[in-house]
Amino acid sequence: MTASKPLWDRGCVQVYTGNGKGKTTAALGLALRAAGAGLKVLLAQFCKGRPTGEHKALQRFDDLITVRQYGRDQFIDDPPTEEDIRAAQGGLREVERLLASGEYQVVILDEVNFATCKKLISVEDILRLIETRPRQVELVLTGRHADPRVIERADLVTEMREVKHPYERGLGAREGIEE
Repeated sequence: MTASKPLWDRGCVQVYTGNGKGKTTAALGLALRAAGAGLKVLLAQFCKGRPTGEHKALQRFDDLITVRQYGRDQFIDDPPTEEDIRAAQGGLREVERLLASGEYQVVILDEVNFATCKKLISVEDILRLIETRPRQVELVLTGRHADPRVIERADLVTEMREVKHPYERGLGAREGIEE
């Protein structure tokens, strides 16, 4: 299957950030919408290395949505390890190559803002990626703690704000809902 012709001539940069739930979920919704229009999507997940429910669902769209993970099987709470840094740096190199290939019309860098906050990759690397991406590529950056320079460069910024969450009452992550 050949890559779909873009429906537009200029992609935008979208940022989903904030402390509330829903950043990855919003990006996945965009991925499904894009695939429904016949666009090819790259979902590159930083700081994540274990399969989740969305991976099983996305396998049904593997002709249009490619998923790559660049992290260990646990989320980073403590200072990052050398393994975390290597995974993120290697992921960034692969994303640069895939982005330049012209194969994808939508590229989602899930948790990349958090990866820059944890110093796994530099904000300058992300700004360079924004500037050098092919003009027609829609680039989506998710994760808490988006750097102000990334926010300034973005075309669309949504901040998820937690108002109330069942975690507060001791309810853990549920398969199919939070993971």
